[in-house]
Parts: sequence; C-alpha cells; structure tokens
Amino acid sequence: MAGGLFDMSHPASALAGIAGNIVSFFVFLAPMATFLQIYRKKTTGGFSSVPYVVALFSCSLLIFYALLKTDSPLLLTINSFGCCIETVYIVAYLVYAPPRARLRTLAYFFVLDVAAFGLVLVVTMYAFAPAHRVKFLGSVCLAFSMAVFVAPLSIIVKVIKTKSVEFLPVGLSFCLVLSAVAWFCYGLFTKDPFVMYPNVGGFFFSCVQIGLYCWYRKPSNAVLPTTTADAGNGNGGSADQPQVQVIELPVHSVAILSVGPVPILGVHKIEVIAAEQQTVIDVKDAARAAEVDQPEVIEIVPAPAV
Repeated sequence: MAGGLFDMSHPASALAGIAGNIVSFFVFLAPMATFLQIYRKKTTGGFSSVPYVVALFSCSLLIFYALLKTDSPLLLTINSFGCCIETVYIVAYLVYAPPRARLRTLAYFFVLDVAAFGLVLVVTMYAFAPAHRVKFLGSVCLAFSMAVFVAPLSIIVKVIKTKSVEFLPVGLSFCLVLSAVAWFCYGLFTKDPFVMYPNVGGFFFSCVQIGLYCWYRKPSNAVLPTTTADAGNGNGGSADQPQVQVIELPVHSVAILSVGPVPILGVHKIEVIAAEQQTVIDVKDAARAAEVDQPEVIEIVPAPAV
C-alpha cells in the first residue's frame, strides 16, 4: 500500500487516522460490559443482536473497500480487528440467547453477513468497470456505515416505553461520538466523502442516545441503614404497639414520597411506623406502603438548621 501504514507525508490525515484507530478500538470493546452482564446472568435478556450483526457487515464492507482503494491502510487495520471482535460477540450471543432469539440472530447473520455481502462483492467485481468500482462500493459502505450508528436506536422505543435505560449501550454511544469526530477529520483530510459523510450522522445519532440516557437514567435503589426506636414512653411496649423505624438520611438529601411527585428538600430523617418491626427498609418498601391493607404512617422530621 502506498506510503506504508503510517504515511507522514500527510500528517493531518495520518494523525486523524491513528486517532480514529485508537478510539474505534475502544468502540469495539465498549459492548464488553454488556456481554459480561450476559455471562453473569447466563441469558441475553432483552439485549438485541442487531447492532453486532450490522457492525460485522459494515466492517467486512470497509475491508473490501480499503483493499479495493489500495491507499487506506488505517481503514484496513481497524476494520480487521472489528470483524474479529464482532464475530466473538455474535458467537457469545448465540451461546446465551433463548431459542427464538438465537434463530433470529442466525437468520440476520446469513441474510446480511453472508448473502448480502456476497451479493455486493459479486456486483462490484462483475457489474462495474474497475474505474467505477470504488465509487459504487463506497456508496454501499456509506449507507451501511450509517446503519451501524442507527442500529443501537432499535431499542429507543423500549427505553421510552419502559422508562428504563438498562438496555441502552451508553458506553458504546459515547465512544461513537469520539470515533465519529476522528473519522470525519480523516475523511476530510483525505478528501474521502465515503468516510466523511456517514460520521456526521453517526455523531448526531450517538448524541441522541446519550441524551436519552441522561433523561431516563434513574439512581440505583440503595438500601438505607435504619435504627429502631421504641414506641411509647421508652420501654419495650406491648406486642400491640407499632414499632417506629427511623431511616437516617444525609442532611440536604432529597426524599420523594409515593404519595406525590413533589420532592422534599433538606430532610434529615423519615420515621416509618409499621405494624411489624423491620431492620432494613429500602426505597421500594416505602413505595409499596400505599398498596397494603394497613398502610404505613410516614412522618417527615425537618432537618435541623445549620
């Protein structure tokens, strides 16, 4: 390939390509957290295999494009790595997916990564003259590079319906923002529109995913430490007397009660009078209090002035 792997005769494009390789390396590794979760749970749950199947197809196309163009070694290196890691992800998904999801993934793989790629290869090599092959293949790569960025949006409907970001790959989205910037600069400096243009859309779609994550992200349900206070006049009390559970909260914390959406600021402690003594009360227990036959009585004790 002309100029070797790192052609410093054009330092701007070389540095942009190196940066693109580095960031894209982490882009391909971003789903590792997802697959570690799948491995621990021994199931794919609600995760989709579509982004990985589409990414494998895009990497295969870009390898073909780099080989055909002959002067894009930095595209060849990172997409070769991408093909390997996406194959590992798909195999891992097939191992832990339920039967129906496994069949769908296999169908996607054979339709897109085998049949469609074979069709593009045959059409490129036999339907176009050598002078037009790069342009045709570049157009196909542009379309499917956009699909790589759009593919994670397949779960946006689920995020909006469930108000949960559990299945939104925010780490991947953040890495895609950085990758889009690096590869846009590489395409700009090398005057390659088939590399430059799809990264404009990639930047936009990735920012949308990050915005949705920030909007729907909820704090984790932490279990709060509690202390038990005796009801009555300080003695153990009778068996019929309810026990008072005191949940200590940091000063200036925010408590959102199940009885209304208005947060109460500056709460120092919440006293929960329950029919049965409990040693630990978490946020979910308080939320379920309104559903039981004998609802808990919640008393808000204002925080002391500081």
